[in-house]
Amino acid sequence: MRFFSDNAAAAHPAVIEAIAKSNELSTAYDGDELSQKLDGAFSELFETDLSALWVATGTAANCLALAALCPPFGAVICHRDAHIENDEAGAPAFYTHGAKLMLVDGPGAKVAPEAVDAAVARIRKDVHQVQPKALSITNATEYGLAYTADEVCALGERAKAHGLGFHMDGARFANAIVSTGASPADVTWRAGVEALSFGFVKNGGLNAEALILFKPGLAEEVAVRRKRAGHLLSKGRMMAAQILAMLENDLWLENARSANAAARTIAAAASERLVYPVEANEIFVRATPDEAATLRAAGFDFYDWAPGEIRLVTSWDQGGEPVERLAAAIAAL
Repeated sequence: MRFFSDNAAAAHPAVIEAIAKSNELSTAYDGDELSQKLDGAFSELFETDLSALWVATGTAANCLALAALCPPFGAVICHRDAHIENDEAGAPAFYTHGAKLMLVDGPGAKVAPEAVDAAVARIRKDVHQVQPKALSITNATEYGLAYTADEVCALGERAKAHGLGFHMDGARFANAIVSTGASPADVTWRAGVEALSFGFVKNGGLNAEALILFKPGLAEEVAVRRKRAGHLLSKGRMMAAQILAMLENDLWLENARSANAAARTIAAAASERLVYPVEANEIFVRATPDEAATLRAAGFDFYDWAPGEIRLVTSWDQGGEPVERLAAAIAAL
């Protein structure tokens, strides 16, 4: 009974079907009719003209965006627990050719406007220190908290005031949207976000993520960077096919609702054991090593996190019995 990561979730049958259908097309790279539909499909979703590119991984999406927003001699402000800091093996520096990550703190891995101001203020305006050039936030955060549109807007105002590019890591963007009820537009470009890594793999996709570029002029540069990074796949139509399948009939939202609902069931059972409020599909629970061993002995798979703390992640394909059994097991500890 898998609760260690939504990366392991099954690809949705509609995605598999769409990939099979795309195998009938023969145009290479991103010149096919499916890839050409992405700009329009996402422009409709976000209520503005934009550019959308497929990439194979969230790391590539994040770092291609950061490379376009931050020069090699600059710095990206992000939370100390951000995925780009802890889980991408130095990829931001690799893709940007040397840019630094400038770390800030905040409860639940959220970045506050005051933290951005403080990070900028402590850097001297001279050639001896790396200057901040971009801001990156994660929505939902690494601890499962969702930014509201107002919170993103406040950060967007600070980014603009300090001349920072603004990137959002949306590996669990769907879960955050379902949690807050915000429109995709209000929590991104209307709030100042210039580039979004729109996650699909965790939410029913197979191996495709979308890089959404709201800032005019970024797409041409990022397209070249994608090729140079080895992410221009020959059969890109199969990437576009699965993304379009997820957008059709709001499947991306339906899947996120399922994962979030499963998380709420487990959160209700965990009660006062919760470390953070459950606002998406990640649950952080206080448990002793013996209690964690008891859950594992019952067949549940999850990550140990901080000392005395475990992380559980629910997926779109995992409602019903496994979730109910885990909830009961936690309640019985």
